[in-house]
Amino acid sequence: MSMVLFASVVRVGDGLPLSASTDYEQDKELQETKRHLKGLSKKLSQFPDRCTLKTGPYNVNFTSSLGVGYLMVCTSNYPNVLAFCFLDELQKEFIVTYDPKRISSVVRPYSFIEFDTFIQKTKQRYNSPRSLSTKINLADMQTEIRLRPPYQLSPEDLRAINGFSVHTPSKYKGIAPTQMLEPVTLPGIVSCVLSVLCGGLNLLRGVHAIESILQNDDEDFNYVIAFFLGTAACLYQCYLFAYFSVWRNSKSFLAFALICLSNMYLYELRNMWQILFHVAVGAFMTLQIRLRQPLGKAPDYNV
Repeated sequence: MSMVLFASVVRVGDGLPLSASTDYEQDKELQETKRHLKGLSKKLSQFPDRCTLKTGPYNVNFTSSLGVGYLMVCTSNYPNVLAFCFLDELQKEFIVTYDPKRISSVVRPYSFIEFDTFIQKTKQRYNSPRSLSTKINLADMQTEIRLRPPYQLSPEDLRAINGFSVHTPSKYKGIAPTQMLEPVTLPGIVSCVLSVLCGGLNLLRGVHAIESILQNDDEDFNYVIAFFLGTAACLYQCYLFAYFSVWRNSKSFLAFALICLSNMYLYELRNMWQILFHVAVGAFMTLQIRLRQPLGKAPDYNV
């Protein structure tokens, strides 16, 4: 029989347990799986924000968001979509119920043990599939899992969780495998087209500057460098818009700064309207990069 067996809520930073479902199961394999879950809860910050760990007849699934991790143990044949819908419900309710400042300041384990009531009710619902048909939207979760599937923890990761290695998990720090971005919007497409246009104009002017240098030794070669740097910055912003990258917002800001500097240097070769056009396109592209966040993430406005 497929079912949810256990769930807990922990603080990501230090693994402090905040709440958990009451459990009277004495099965040895289940107790061993819960031991893995306990070890995993102390290392959540080293793994992607959505993972699955297979341990014999049981699976451990977890998600993390806003400094809080939500973990569960279920039978290996329990549907993945239902498992993450279950965790999503816990996450939404916990965020609404408790203040983030209070969560970060508590020092006593299970300070929110009263949340167990909601965990138990939700667990009972998810162990009775007929009661779920009108209460959750499986289609949305199926789409999200297809676009951004949970990372499958390996035996090597399991050994690291249990303390046999301290270096292996670090390869995941700061990056989530198969990270997908939000769908492209019309302003995003427009900004990308304009950025490519600016890059093409810079490239064309750079080529012409090289031709002028070949014909006249008095020409300044720094103009060529400025044009090509502007081209590279514009194209790199397009790349950051299309693909996920660590420190993506900071990189887009640096690319925008390079666009501004290159246009300032080229003020003798361009009129004020041309400079304003290039800078405005760079600023618009930077904004679109910051607005297009990874799926399931809140916008990060820290550069």
